[in-house]
Amino acid sequence: MTRQARDLGQDILNYLEFCRELGVKRLRVDRPQSRSIPSSPPVKTQPKPVGSGDSPGPVSRPRVFAPATTLFDETPSVQETLEAVRTDLGDCRRCKLWRDRKHIVFGSGNPHAELMFVGEAPGADEDEQGLPFVGRAGQLLTKIIEAMGMRREEVYICNILKCRPPGNRSPETDEIASCEPFLLRQITSVRPKVICALGAYGAQVLLRTKEPISRLRGQFVDYRGIKFIATFHPAYLLRNYSDDNRRKVWEDMKKVLAELGLPVPQSAAKQ
Repeated sequence: MTRQARDLGQDILNYLEFCRELGVKRLRVDRPQSRSIPSSPPVKTQPKPVGSGDSPGPVSRPRVFAPATTLFDETPSVQETLEAVRTDLGDCRRCKLWRDRKHIVFGSGNPHAELMFVGEAPGADEDEQGLPFVGRAGQLLTKIIEAMGMRREEVYICNILKCRPPGNRSPETDEIASCEPFLLRQITSVRPKVICALGAYGAQVLLRTKEPISRLRGQFVDYRGIKFIATFHPAYLLRNYSDDNRRKVWEDMKKVLAELGLPVPQSAAKQ
């Protein structure tokens, strides 16, 4: 077997593994439709003498592969549960972060929530407890949710990464690539009405953009049929606390409430 063939085979195996992690149960390869070839005038050729030894060989035709069906091309006939996604994640060692983690931080909250918060990555407290947003930033997020007139148990909260990066550094490309399929499956399972990205990475990864959070926040966009909005991360508010930043986040949350058809609580209406 040539090296090129081995590389192609490995690429196919890697793609199939990626599809399996996305929850794709079946791939569809469409056969190329036959095309009618316009007739052309016959070409006159001299007949070959009998016994010349020349005989027409098989005609070589290139193989054509149609694009495979992706997770979101069709509505899944059976919606998988968050428990099934977590089971598939297992004791994940798909990237280097497993070496230093204490716990996988999968997500928590209502599995059928209308509102889903997506952060960046677990911190030290989250790694210790195995739950998202339980440190100082998580306490502030809880206060924001309660100011919206909701309880934390009513929403669903998760992160782009499921393991804590050392020293709370920014996520790296290979780490995002390993975790993102499971995040997409979480979104597909919960199927919220609104996704609120907390901070730049949550928005940039899902929207495939490098725009800063200052430009992304405060406006709704469509994300696979779900309303998507971004706002500042609670940790950013703790580091850069000001009335202006606080006001911007609250304006974003009021837009979320309006999209969900919920009133702004009277106790928070003047914020």
